[in-house]
Amino acid sequence: MQKEKNFWKMLRKLQIIFKALIFFSIFLSPTNAEILKPKSDIKPSEVVKIQLIGLQENDLDFKDSGIEQTWNFAHPNNKKVTGPLPNFKRMIKGDAYQMMLNHLSHTITELGSSDKWAQFEVIILDKDKIYHKFNWQVEKYLLDGSLKDCWLTTMVSNPIPLGSSI
Repeated sequence: MQKEKNFWKMLRKLQIIFKALIFFSIFLSPTNAEILKPKSDIKPSEVVKIQLIGLQENDLDFKDSGIEQTWNFAHPNNKKVTGPLPNFKRMIKGDAYQMMLNHLSHTITELGSSDKWAQFEVIILDKDKIYHKFNWQVEKYLLDGSLKDCWLTTMVSNPIPLGSSI
């Protein structure tokens, strides 16, 4: 009888521990909805990859989270040209760049670089299975402030259609 009571006590304790572990894993683990911010240890090719994955999974975390992710890694001079975030969203959703949203795959090839800039050829396969080529340039931000020494996108060319994958 005593062994049975001990068994049930131990079972209740294990249930409490299990519930606590579930609680902590749900509420204290990092969320996917976090938008990455530029840091000086992120390499130029990683900046492009972060932006492309965001655009590929645009609405995964919340509506337009991928566009916002891309915006975070845009150089301040680039932001001056594109305007504030709502304008940037309209531009990406417009005819010129909408094929980047929810694309199927992408490749990134470095074309050249220095200690201040890097240029890449990006080829994406859009959701209609059409390939598009872009030139993508990032530059190291050299001014003081929170972006100092971070790699940021300064230019993405208009797409060059390469044809269907079918």
